[in-house]
Amino acid sequence: MTSIVTVTRGPSPLILSMPHPGTGLPAEVAAQLNERGRLVEDTDWHMREVYAFAERFQPTIVEAKLSRYVIDLNRDPSGVSLYPGQATTELVPTTTFDGAPIWDVPPDAAEIERRRIAYFQPYHDALAAEIERVKAAHGYAVLWDCHSIKSVIPRLFPGTLPTLNLGTNSSASCAPAVEAAAVAAMGGQPLSHVANGRFKGGWITRHYGRPAEHVHAIQMEKALSAYLSAETAPWTFDASRAASLQSALSAIIEAALNAAATLERSRS
Repeated sequence: MTSIVTVTRGPSPLILSMPHPGTGLPAEVAAQLNERGRLVEDTDWHMREVYAFAERFQPTIVEAKLSRYVIDLNRDPSGVSLYPGQATTELVPTTTFDGAPIWDVPPDAAEIERRRIAYFQPYHDALAAEIERVKAAHGYAVLWDCHSIKSVIPRLFPGTLPTLNLGTNSSASCAPAVEAAAVAAMGGQPLSHVANGRFKGGWITRHYGRPAEHVHAIQMEKALSAYLSAETAPWTFDASRAASLQSALSAIIEAALNAAATLERSRS
């Protein structure tokens, strides 16, 4: 079976979390999905390629290998909705983002709990361990949660999504100075953008972002249109289209890292 999570360790305070780039399906899960579900279309495609520029920051990368249709690593494991009153997908999604059913045999509560233990927990054990390792080395960590999504999904949001969607759980998941630096850098880019709009940060940002404990977490949701040839299969990466996105992300991450370093030095 495809591995659950891979960790690439780097020496810097930056951790890139990639919970949704995986397309792996354990055999027992694949057997329960319908034809639409086995397409795993709601994948965060090509995250490693998009973030190739980040090598200059020497980050640690925690990357999931299984599809979010197995279990969504960015949802509250208790099943509580992150966006009450708004359309979203569950801990184990029942539909695509567009609302199309994905299961021939929908998982019951016992199956969801089995997947939580078998597939959800290993990713979060690895991520938590890396946060503690980085904090031990530097005194703080900057957690950057990497995501992407189609730019038009009427079920989830009206109109066309901005290219860059920065989330800090409404300013709760990182220090104000870190958020301000990231937002200012984002505002200087020639791409549409919003902070704490439709996507304020999922469970990873909300759970691990604890600025009082020296962990500054930011989610970045990116429109697939910024780096794919088209937002449809075969989901082809377009390097020339991605260039401006990568330049923008690099500037925003650098600003957040510099702000965090300045803040943490002043605390010590």
